[in-house]
Amino acid sequence: METKQKLLVAKIGGNIIEDKNALDSFLKDFSKVEGPRILIHGGGKSATKLASRLGVRTEMIDGRRITSAENLEIVVMTYAGLLNKTIVAGLQKNNCNALGLTGADANLIVADKRPAQFVDYGYVGDVTSVNSKTLKGFLELGITPVFCAVTHDTNGQLFNTNADTIASEIASAMGAYYDVSLFYCFELKGVLENIEDKDSVIEYINLEKYSELRDAEAISDGMLPKLKNCFDALQKDVSKVHIANADFIKDNTIKHTTLSL
Repeated sequence: METKQKLLVAKIGGNIIEDKNALDSFLKDFSKVEGPRILIHGGGKSATKLASRLGVRTEMIDGRRITSAENLEIVVMTYAGLLNKTIVAGLQKNNCNALGLTGADANLIVADKRPAQFVDYGYVGDVTSVNSKTLKGFLELGITPVFCAVTHDTNGQLFNTNADTIASEIASAMGAYYDVSLFYCFELKGVLENIEDKDSVIEYINLEKYSELRDAEAISDGMLPKLKNCFDALQKDVSKVHIANADFIKDNTIKHTTLSL
């Protein structure tokens, strides 16, 4: 059997995006990664700040953003505009030939509007397909795709889409061509057993352990969707998934959380 080339899919969020020095450091390290790589970024805090400056109300339910038409405009401006191009420029500064993208560009990520059941999330999209063939073409040209958390429905409608989910879906789709490692990067060292103790990292979590932690309500609510995305990816051709601090990108021996089935 032919050995697949390795591909790193990394998602950054949280305070890393908000902290210029932390972002610059991460982009410098990410640029040094050998071989093909894809970067996905969030930016919810920046969108909330801009909404406040513009006098637009931000509504959250269980940590998830309700995306009204006004909020969608702010999300697109923030994610696809300032943040995406700042990250792309930072990678170019470090000799990494990056291309900033939404799901609408080259029809790369198609989504459906999330159904309004118990909660109407507004213009929020759930991913239905990833154009992995075109994405592979970019990688073969030596281009590093940089995705923001915006998708589309092929009928002209843009959607706000969870960046963790986009990372999981991209990693899963690219597993057909590459040996994919998925890395969720934020300011903490990994999944914490005690949110008050930043060193209480749970180093290994499999499906059984995940179920135990979830049932015992031992994981923060914000971490649960991230873990679900991790296991979704592992069940769809992704080789490895890690949740770690940004320094993991240059030193994978530091303490972090590794996910397995």
